[in-house]
Amino acid sequence: MPQPRRILLGSLFHETHSFVDEITRLADFTIRRDEALLGRRGDGSTIDGFLEVAEAEFWQVVPTVDYTALPAGTVDHAVFAQFLSEFDAGLRAALAAGGLDGIWLALHGAMVTTECPDPEGALLARIRAVPGCETLPVFGVFDLHANFTAAMAGHANALVAYRENPHTDAREAAVRSARLLARSLKDGVLPRMLSANAPVIWPPTGTGTADRPMRDLEALARRIEQDNPAIWAANVVGGYSFSDVAEAGVAFAVAFTGPEAEAQDALARLVETAVAQRQLGLPAEWDIDDAVTEILRSPGGPYLIVEPADNIGGGAPGDGTSVLRAFLRHGVTNCAVAIADATAVAAMAGARPGEARTLSIGGKGSAIAEGPVEIEASFVAASDGEFALEDLNSHLAASQGSRFSMGPSVVVEAAGVTILLTSRKTPPFDLGQFRSQGIHPERLKAIGVKAAVAHRRAYDKIAKGSYTVATPGPCTSMIAGLPYTRLRRPVFPIDVER
Repeated sequence: MPQPRRILLGSLFHETHSFVDEITRLADFTIRRDEALLGRRGDGSTIDGFLEVAEAEFWQVVPTVDYTALPAGTVDHAVFAQFLSEFDAGLRAALAAGGLDGIWLALHGAMVTTECPDPEGALLARIRAVPGCETLPVFGVFDLHANFTAAMAGHANALVAYRENPHTDAREAAVRSARLLARSLKDGVLPRMLSANAPVIWPPTGTGTADRPMRDLEALARRIEQDNPAIWAANVVGGYSFSDVAEAGVAFAVAFTGPEAEAQDALARLVETAVAQRQLGLPAEWDIDDAVTEILRSPGGPYLIVEPADNIGGGAPGDGTSVLRAFLRHGVTNCAVAIADATAVAAMAGARPGEARTLSIGGKGSAIAEGPVEIEASFVAASDGEFALEDLNSHLAASQGSRFSMGPSVVVEAAGVTILLTSRKTPPFDLGQFRSQGIHPERLKAIGVKAAVAHRRAYDKIAKGSYTVATPGPCTSMIAGLPYTRLRRPVFPIDVER
């Protein structure tokens, strides 16, 4: 009986916001080592998707290390150095202990450290520099919001992007990439990659795949794959506009086995389409007072006030107060917001149901957002903030697994507004966040949502209407005003044609 294929497994996942002051440190990462990676089977993550294929293919998986953190500020380079050291040690040990048939990686693709603008490219380059890895199959999965680089393409055989935003297909994309690795091993054929960066950068609000331009780009990519079987994967990369790196923004990457000219032609068609539709990636946003007024005159609910400037999934602190202020200003009741504020949580320690205390809520994490709200709030409930995800097909599950911790949390009520205060910022990608705290979102008139697009998977099924509003904050959709220093130029909309 032939020996099982030995496949090395590793993961590096962080989306880095260059325009917030915080540094993401080692303590902010969830780190899984060795057998703990194999324990992710069944948790809905991208690693789970890979492990499903590995089981079907009877591969011997050699786990190394998985570093995962929520989107936040620039990563302390010492974190990446430690990851690289651990991964490198695992790689070399695996090679010495019987060799490897391939490597599979779960990546995000938009990490930036205090010393390195392209950690994923550096990781792939390190792999190729290890003796015995020069031609080893290197496959993996990455986020649609990566900032894809030439180094990533140059050192990998096939990296596969998510195709959906919200990222409902992250695990599916991992399965797809692992199956491509199986195909390569069975056929003895190694694809290679080419990439192209369009002269376009869009805010996250412009990268929803149900809308143009991303809908058209994804459709074109699928036609390219269908028309040319030698193109194993055509990736549409929406990019992450809050990383200040040269290759931020819209990009395309193909994995192929045929003539390079055909791959270049596919990339050119995709870039041309992105440029032609560049204006569509800048959707309009509501004035927040107009949106709340519209909600108050509309029957039923719930209605969503979506606040991309404080998009937790994009690296914002999640403590912006603009929506809370608007609800209070307009006298909206039977509504809810979630705000990350460990200090406010601590200030309610020992409170009894109905007890009122004066709190300073939110407004502490960003100098460009509105400041704290000083208000008298009544205590409703407290918890450890742990909840089971209702949807294992969400982006939160894909990166974090089947459970999430908001840290110590309290629910308070102020002037008819229910406020969920958490110690840890929590992307609003799962209704279990509210329901676990005794809040029933489907019964509310209005809900404040700190997101851009990824919340739609959870909230659209209960929402009667949705209003994306312009507020001050670090994940502003007005990206032309951000202080880029590394971004390639010219690029739309930073450099507008005259």
